[in-house]
Amino acid sequence: MKCPFCGCNDTQVKDSRNTDDETAVRRRRECPECGQRFTTFEHVQLRDLTVVKKNGERVMFDRDKLARSIFLAVRKRPVSSERVEKIVSSIQRRLESTGEAEVLSTRIGELAMEALAALDHVAYIRFASVYKDFREPKDFEDFLEDLEHLAKPQGGD
Repeated sequence: MKCPFCGCNDTQVKDSRNTDDETAVRRRRECPECGQRFTTFEHVQLRDLTVVKKNGERVMFDRDKLARSIFLAVRKRPVSSERVEKIVSSIQRRLESTGEAEVLSTRIGELAMEALAALDHVAYIRFASVYKDFREPKDFEDFLEDLEHLAKPQGGD
């Protein structure tokens, strides 16, 4: 594994263990050149998925891209990296289990928003602002208004 800090091609595994949900192996690594430590996750990939973007372009599913976007949404929030990995693994498993070779990018976004809504409302709003392409304050206002309506318990006794 290549060191992300100095580019050395020979890093050493210091510790390996299964993640809590046992869908991945978490490895702590150390670079003998620069001494930096970092974590990698090894996951099972059931099938190759092709993502169909909004413009019709087809690209290979990139688990790391999904993880980066979720990590951006939860930045400076009380959410562990292990929790983000669980979300990404869950989304990937759901996509792979459909049996379809192609998946719409909008479906990935919906699954991510669903997971973030249950996890952290601030992260959910951050993700939504990019996913839904908010362009002006009114877009945020409308979204927050919809969110408030969903969060209010429905009366009806």
